[in-house]
Amino acid sequence: MDIRDIQNLIKFVSKAEVSEVRYKTKDFEITIKTPLGNDPVSYVPQPTVYQTAPYAAAPAQPTAPQAAAPAAEKTEAAADESKYITIKSPMIGTFYRKPAPDKDVFVNVGDSVTEGKVVCVIEAMKLFNQIESEVSGKIVKILVDDATPVEYDQPLFLVDPS
Repeated sequence: MDIRDIQNLIKFVSKAEVSEVRYKTKDFEITIKTPLGNDPVSYVPQPTVYQTAPYAAAPAQPTAPQAAAPAAEKTEAAADESKYITIKSPMIGTFYRKPAPDKDVFVNVGDSVTEGKVVCVIEAMKLFNQIESEVSGKIVKILVDDATPVEYDQPLFLVDPS
């Protein structure tokens, strides 16, 4: 069983909402446990966001050109980023840029990567999975902060293949 099969099994278990799955062959055995049922689960409270009513004193004419400028900037940025290749998360977990707290980061913006080079680690269910680059090029942008949760297929890095 390779890492992709294990990742698919983890995704299946999380979607099936079961508390434990054991898979065993003559050469391999894996047990996946999830915090369902009577297991204690700790939740982190989300920050409260308060919205205030907008001020109605602003005239309508100056607002329109100001609103058009950010939209144009977003279109330019999207067109500029379309030439880059995205390295995406192959699983749900916690994204780490370092192999250990006392070690250096795997890659920084401007570093060159080749196919198979480890670019980050994603922790899923107490397992640290090394994520390798599938493309060669230069890291242009890191899209995720260190030690933050990531979703399946979430963009992590932008790579310039040229």
